[in-house]
Order: sequence, then structure tokens, then C-alpha cells
Amino acid sequence: MKAIVIYVFCFFTLFRGNAQSSKPEFKVIAFYTAKNDKAHISFVHEANRWFPQIGARYNFVYDSTNNWNNLNTKFLSQYQVVLFLDTRPETTGQRNAFKKYMDNGGAWMGFHFAGFALTPSDFPQNWNWYHNEFIGAGQYKGNTWRPTSAILRVEDSTHPATRHLPQTFTSSPNEWYSWEKDLRQNPDIKILLSVDSSSFPLGTGPKPHEIWHSGYYPAVWTNTKYKMLYINMGHNDIDYEHKTNKELSFQFNNPVQNKLITDGLLWLGQTTNYKP
Repeated sequence: MKAIVIYVFCFFTLFRGNAQSSKPEFKVIAFYTAKNDKAHISFVHEANRWFPQIGARYNFVYDSTNNWNNLNTKFLSQYQVVLFLDTRPETTGQRNAFKKYMDNGGAWMGFHFAGFALTPSDFPQNWNWYHNEFIGAGQYKGNTWRPTSAILRVEDSTHPATRHLPQTFTSSPNEWYSWEKDLRQNPDIKILLSVDSSSFPLGTGPKPHEIWHSGYYPAVWTNTKYKMLYINMGHNDIDYEHKTNKELSFQFNNPVQNKLITDGLLWLGQTTNYKP
């Protein structure tokens, strides 16, 4: 009888410990638009399939919404990390709420088009804090075409997002951006990954300026004044030429690149100091 009592006690102790450990470590909310450019829409759908799997593995909650009006102080108070999967907030209220969130210690990861701004375009550079100070790159300057893999080089192997990466690795196919500002001149920006020179020529054209033959191109970086990561990856290859619109590549089919994103997200979520 005594042995049975001990067994039952141990069982409930173990059950209680597992229940306590199952409490999510943090919560992530991803904002997206997914209305324009099939390559960006493809990435959004892919991300919304992949992140819940990673959340289940690493014990965090992943939610997503295409309602940018949720970018407000009350809604954000539930989450430790915000993701922008394709675009950025457009209204003054949304932008002010996001800046307040970051100023109060919130964490952010943005992908590819979330950093885009070009005047004139549908996404003009009309938010100086976000593009010039927070991301630090200013306006979009140009891009490669078509989406191709690049050899990426680790610039800082001590950062939690990159410390488990090899010195160089091959990315998933992507459309690569260049920027108005030289991030190397910004003391607040720490570049984590850049395009390695062995990637050149990068892109296939057909326009000559869509093929890069030289230059320095950051691919992932953080602003040390904030808990944030900008990741230039996020544009899948689509068969536009034959009008099939078939998806020809995916971002999350790359274990090394996935390690970067996973470790980066865990760093953001587990060390955030957000106070609503």
C-alpha cells in the first residue's frame, strides 16, 4: 500500500512539473497583408505554416493577423515579439503604437518587403523613424532578378542569431535588396550577415542592373538600440514567365537559414524586456 501511495505521489508531481513547463515561454504576433505580388503572398502563407511548427517545438505561441488595426497598445500588450511578414503599418495610429511598443522594450523581426520604401511608389518613404533610424537603411535602391540563392557570410559569429551558423552558407532563392544608406557607417547597426563576394554575379536579369557583379550588401542586421532583427529574405520564386504562377522555390526549405530565423526569434522572445 505504501508503494502505491509513493507511486501516485510521484506521478502527480511529474504531471504538475510537465504542466508547469508547458506554459509558453513567449507569444509572437505576425502582421501581414498578402494582397500584392504573388512571391510575397507565397512567403506569407509559407511562414504561417512554418512558424506554428517551430512554436510547438520550442514552446512559444504564434498568432498571425492581416488586420493592421490590431497594431495598438492594448492588443500588443499580449505579445513579446511582433513580426512583419511583408509590409509595414500605414496609419499614424498604427505607427505610433508600434514605436511605443519598441520604445518600451518590445521585440521585432521583419522580413524582406517590410523594409521597403521608395518615393514615389505605393510605399513611399514617409516614416523617418522606421526607415532611417529603426531599420537604418533609408529607401530601397535596387534589387537583383530573378530570385536566386546567394552565398551569405557571417559578419558577427557571437550574436545569438548567428553563433550556430557556419561562416558561409547558401541561402534559399531570394530577390536581394540594396539600400540608400551604407549601414556600415551607422554606429547603432550591427550587420550579422552579408552577401559573400563568391555569390557574384548574383541574379540572372534580363536587365543588366538586376545582376550584381560587385559591392557590399547586408542581408541581416540588428539595431543595438532596440530588440530587433531585419532579415532580407522573404521573396519566393514564381513562374511569371509562363503565366502558370507556380511556386518555384520556398524560404523554409533551408535548414541553415531556418536555424538563423529560429535562433533569432528565440533570442528576441526569451530576452525581451517589454512592459506594456
